[in-house]
Amino acid sequence: MDLTAYRASEQEQLRTRDLLRLMPDVAPTALDIGARDGHMSLLLAQRCDSVTALDLSEPRIAHEKVKCVAGNVCALEFADNSFDLVVCTEVLEHIPTDQLQRACAEIARVTRKIAVIGVPCRQDLRIGKTTCLSCGKINPPWGHVNSFDEARLSRLFDPGMRIEQSSYVGEHRHRTNALSAWLLNVAGNPFGTYEQEEACVHCGQVLQPPQGRSFLQKLCTRAAFLLDLPLGFIASPTPRWIHIQLVKR
Repeated sequence: MDLTAYRASEQEQLRTRDLLRLMPDVAPTALDIGARDGHMSLLLAQRCDSVTALDLSEPRIAHEKVKCVAGNVCALEFADNSFDLVVCTEVLEHIPTDQLQRACAEIARVTRKIAVIGVPCRQDLRIGKTTCLSCGKINPPWGHVNSFDEARLSRLFDPGMRIEQSSYVGEHRHRTNALSAWLLNVAGNPFGTYEQEEACVHCGQVLQPPQGRSFLQKLCTRAAFLLDLPLGFIASPTPRWIHIQLVKR
């Protein structure tokens, strides 16, 4: 993925502005979980005295206020109440479901006061699926294994934190149905998110688009497209993201 182009897109700028709106104007210390290219860490450095940028592999961010560390949100190597602000965006949707509660508990543990969370909103994980050429198994889009709404987020962080503010950002009309999803599985999921950086969630190999499809697979692809086509016109808009500000109880 071209992160420069992605960061410059209208939807991404809208998402970033809303996340910043939920953060305090000044916070002595902040933890950015899932820092990647440092986009959010550098923005946090404009309002925080010290920013810790964390990702599975140590980020490379050159800024005097930013300290880069490797770590896992499910087992943060920080003391309780270490940060005034914890920011975690585009992360929880990737966490294996059986570890999700632990990740949220770790966020609540290390924040002294506020956490800001951003995740896709009510994402239909059937849309954009991929089929791994290595193991043949089906992957969710972008490696997202969890779907969220405000109620689920509230349960995950209860009882340690409460939702103080929430917002819904962006919109789309992407819809599908069970029959279309099944047909695309048969077809090898040619419309999947193969440009994603995330590897196959089953075998860890790089995902690649189908290298050639049979007549039956092409027929299934066409049928799935025609079944979904009317849904895009009649469906009401759905938010792309949900953002929440949590305050420690």
